[in-house]
Amino acid sequence: MPRDTSTHPEIRLLLTLLDQGFDRKAWHGPNLHGSLRGLSAEQARWRPAPGRHSIWELAVHCAYWKQIVRRRISADDERFPRGPADWPALPESADEAAWQADLRLLRDEHRRLRAAVAALRTADLHRPAPGQKRPRIEHIRGIAMHDVYRAGAAAAAADGGMTGV
Repeated sequence: MPRDTSTHPEIRLLLTLLDQGFDRKAWHGPNLHGSLRGLSAEQARWRPAPGRHSIWELAVHCAYWKQIVRRRISADDERFPRGPADWPALPESADEAAWQADLRLLRDEHRRLRAAVAALRTADLHRPAPGQKRPRIEHIRGIAMHDVYRAGAAAAAADGGMTGV
């Protein structure tokens, strides 16, 4: 089977969904990258109430799940560089440099996920990766939707509404 996925409509559609959820213009409103753009470390650190997540935590959570989906679709065993799992803690020095580093981590995880999707054979989209129960395509669609969901939460938080965070 040819590995030229750049012309396969299903792979192209998945890449478009990933990009629209993360950093490409779409009809649905803010994408994740756009919701985070221009925020300072102080704004990103702000927690609306005890037990609620900050925008910063939300951004690292999204990076974590992009990495998890990449692992799931490619049977990769690489571990996420931050912990604890799912909602990694903010770094001790939660300053502007650390915020920018975590934004780079998010962009890098998106780029790596995108590359993993582009490298898939179309025949594998509808089959689970080894050790997984769901087909790869479900994980890919799900992470695109996750970005849109979290983009809305980040946009609301940045506007002061804090709904959904």
